[in-house]
Amino acid sequence: MALVYSTETGRICPDCRKPLSDCTCKAAAKARPIGDGNVKVSRESKGRGGKTVTLVRGLPLDADALAALGKQLRSACGSGGTVKDGVLEIQGDHCERVMAELTQLGHKPKRVGG
Repeated sequence: MALVYSTETGRICPDCRKPLSDCTCKAAAKARPIGDGNVKVSRESKGRGGKTVTLVRGLPLDADALAALGKQLRSACGSGGTVKDGVLEIQGDHCERVMAELTQLGHKPKRVGG
């Protein structure tokens, strides 16, 4: 069994085994970009009740910058969407418009899939 609480220091991080006040693993995970730099734009409808979404993967941005970019792309497309696990999801088939916006912002997107 792993130690989760100590009367001396309080709660213990399960990953690095240090007190939560001294934990560095969460900060390191936030600082590390999730994407690999190969920006891929695709269209998907599987598992979504027949609804089509545009997916943007591989953006080398942290969580806050990714959320800001998602908001900008959603307003450019005039639709809703979200950010899940480092992937931007924009409701509807907006691949061409998203690729144009990403190119304007200095990224080099590639279209993947059908």
